Amino acid sequence: MTETERLYELFRLHPRITTDSRRTEPGSLFFALHGATFDGNRFAAAALDSGAAAAVVDDPATAAALGARAFAVADTLGALQRLARHHRRTLRIPILALTGSNGKTTTKELVARVLERRFLTGATRGNLNNHIGVPLTLLAMTSETEFGVVEMGASACGEIALLCSVAEPDCGLVTNVGCAHLEGFGGPEGVRRGKGELYDWLAGHGGLAFVRGDDPQLASMAAERPGMRTECYTSALAEGMEYSLEGDYNRANIAAAVAVGRHFGVTEADIRTAVASYRPDNHRSQRIETKLNTVVADCYNANPSSMRAALEHLRTEPLAGRRERVLVLGDMLELGDWSRAEHAAAVRAALAIPDARLLLVGEEFAAAVAELRREEASAGEASPHADGESGRIRCFATRGELAAWLDRHPLHDALILVKGSHGIGLEELLGRF
Repeated sequence: MTETERLYELFRLHPRITTDSRRTEPGSLFFALHGATFDGNRFAAAALDSGAAAAVVDDPATAAALGARAFAVADTLGALQRLARHHRRTLRIPILALTGSNGKTTTKELVARVLERRFLTGATRGNLNNHIGVPLTLLAMTSETEFGVVEMGASACGEIALLCSVAEPDCGLVTNVGCAHLEGFGGPEGVRRGKGELYDWLAGHGGLAFVRGDDPQLASMAAERPGMRTECYTSALAEGMEYSLEGDYNRANIAAAVAVGRHFGVTEADIRTAVASYRPDNHRSQRIETKLNTVVADCYNANPSSMRAALEHLRTEPLAGRRERVLVLGDMLELGDWSRAEHAAAVRAALAIPDARLLLVGEEFAAAVAELRREEASAGEASPHADGESGRIRCFATRGELAAWLDRHPLHDALILVKGSHGIGLEELLGRF
């Protein structure tokens, strides 16, 4: 019996996985994973004391100290991934993998809700979509699960290929290819290659790709893999659908859910009900009416393509009785050498909205604004964008500085877009609007 088979026998006895000793569930299996600043082996004893049935560890000294309650492996992360692959194979169910630069989580939620109308569906919780989250998603599925929907995120080439080797998807969907994680991917072409790894897996294993044919990039990528089975659809599938998502850019996400639902035999009535009933509550394309303002909260993450789409949406969004537009924008992270140019482009796009004020958070936006002002000064132009009572732009080094300013200058009767990378934490400001 292999190590993975022995570990799977243990997992069958204790089919709940814990990776955080502070949140140990009684009777669970604790995996001592490693991070940049921690070694899970140090917390294995605490997990056992908190009720874990056994601990999977990769430190010989820890294994010796814990005795019979330890399961020793060479590498806990590798063991977790192999265990998840083994479990996936025993399930014998269709699994749809989903990746893309923007809209992954929203599309995953829509697809899962549509499929739930016909199948007992297991899906990624939140955005647990990385080399740890994907195995945990698979291991949370049970013998009763009839369909799996697995979101896959990546910040470098090779990561989607790894996740596919764990989840072994039968079908897949790429939402889009944009300028996200440029630093890790090494540029736009690297993003294209990285997201294309899902197509590579499907082409090499007889899988089916749902391809949005009105996206030239995706259509081209599919055409480069002539052996891949494809089912093409367009954003027009979203026409006539009722939904509660902000922005026309979400039509593509809705269309994907419709295409998947139709292929797997979900009725039109059930597809419509599933899409209409989805209410985002995760700061993605979420509209919030407060006592004072209308807030479009799209601040779980940000990259250049999603920023452009959000700005275009706010530009065309009717004020609906509100007095002004306010753009609360935070830095877009992990852009590397492309960061300065992309932030400058975002500032220019925001300033192209004639009646909008800009509240910008982070050093990248501050540098972009400073460069804009230098260009205006060298051209002998008086800047209409300077800070001050009449200025359209205000820059803040941190979220805390903006919070303090908002406490002194609360916004009233405004249509507000809140958009930035999760690391900026703009969701913490929503209560001030």
